[in-house]
Amino acid sequence: MFKKILIPTDGSPLSIQAVNAGIAFARSVGAEVLGLYVTQPFAATIGFDGMAAAYALTDENYEKAAAEQADKYLKQIGEAAKAAGVAVQLKSVTHFNVAEGIAEAAKEQGADLIFIGSHGRSGLSRLLLGSVTSKVLSLSSTAVLVYRVKDED
Repeated sequence: MFKKILIPTDGSPLSIQAVNAGIAFARSVGAEVLGLYVTQPFAATIGFDGMAAAYALTDENYEKAAAEQADKYLKQIGEAAKAAGVAVQLKSVTHFNVAEGIAEAAKEQGADLIFIGSHGRSGLSRLLLGSVTSKVLSLSSTAVLVYRVKDED
């Protein structure tokens, strides 16, 4: 049924829950995993308030830190997949819109499922915080399985 399952991560504890569940799902259906981390470009960090300038960030510093962060989070997926006996590929992409980056990577890499976590927010908190997961659902031509993560106390 599914041969390649894209599992995005942002490195958060809740994202790691979804990663682990996605790897277990991939193992149960005999699929390989494509671990994905989406980095926003430096220009996306420069808000209306000049945030990047206030912290004396440079394009070079930002890109180095973003690459290190991507490697760290993708390594977690790689180690978990290997421990579960699941074939894994790791990929980092840069995109202004994280949800679009996920949807595009799934299509470009030939994934037949995106396994993504959701906090399950609704109402005002969803409106204020936004939802990468709901945006992926609306943008993706690839099937999406949403895993409801549990808030850690």
